[in-house]
Amino acid sequence: MRSESAWALRTSLLEFLIESAEKLQVTPIVKYTALSFFADRFYPCLSRFTSSNKVTNWLLKPLRESNMQLFALVSIWISSKIHDSCPLNVKSLKSLGDAVIKEQHFTTRDFLEAELILMQVMDFDIGAGNIAFIFLEDLLFQLKGVAKVGDLVNFEVSMDVMDLLYEKEETSTLYSSPHSLAASVLVASYLITVPRQSLEFPILPWGSEVYCSSKITLSLLLIGIPLISEWYNIHRLIVHSKRSVVPLFGNMKWDY
Repeated sequence: MRSESAWALRTSLLEFLIESAEKLQVTPIVKYTALSFFADRFYPCLSRFTSSNKVTNWLLKPLRESNMQLFALVSIWISSKIHDSCPLNVKSLKSLGDAVIKEQHFTTRDFLEAELILMQVMDFDIGAGNIAFIFLEDLLFQLKGVAKVGDLVNFEVSMDVMDLLYEKEETSTLYSSPHSLAASVLVASYLITVPRQSLEFPILPWGSEVYCSSKITLSLLLIGIPLISEWYNIHRLIVHSKRSVVPLFGNMKWDY
C-alpha cells in the first residue's frame, strides 16, 4: 500500500498541474493530455525507471517535490506542442515556474533537460488519441444528437468532476479505461446538473427518426450504468472537496 505521504505528494502535484494549466490559460484538451502524461504515464513509471537504470541526473536523484513540479509544467508544455498551433514557449513556462516553485530556481536549460527525461520515463509514449477528455466530448456530442436533455448537461461540471477524480487518484483505481472514465464522468455530471424532473423519463426521444441513433445513447448507458454504483463515491469526493460544483447539487439528497 502506498504510504500516506506519497499519496499526499501525488495529490499536491496534480493540484499544482491543474492550477498551472489554469494560470497558463491552456485549452481543456491541453490540460487533460498533460494530466494523462503526468498522472497515468510518467508518475507510475518513475519508481521503476529510477530503480532499473543507473540514474545520476540531478532532477531524479534526489527526487524533490520542486523537481516534480518542473515535470508537471513540462507535461503541459509537451501537450501544448501537440495540440496548439502556437504552443507555449519555454519563457512563459519558466516565468510561471519562477513564480510558483518556491524551493528551486530552474533555468531554460533545466526545462529542456526535464523534457527529455520525462519522455524517457514514459518510453516516448506521447500519443494523445486515447485521452478521456476526447471521449467525454464525443459522448456528450452524441447524447445531444439523440436527446434534448443532453443540452442540459453542464460541461464545466464534467471537467470539475474529472479534475477531482485525477486529484484523488480515482482515475486509476475506479476505471479501467479512458472510455469508462469519460462515460462515468458524463453520467455523474448528468445526475448533478440536469433538473430532477428532466432526468426521470424518457432519456431517449421517441420516434422512428431517432431509432438508429438511439444505439449511441444506449451504448453510453451500457458503459455508464455499471459505473453509477461509483457515483456515490464521486458524490462523496465532491461534497468533501472545496470545488464549486457543490452548490450545483441543489435539492438532491443522498443517504449514506
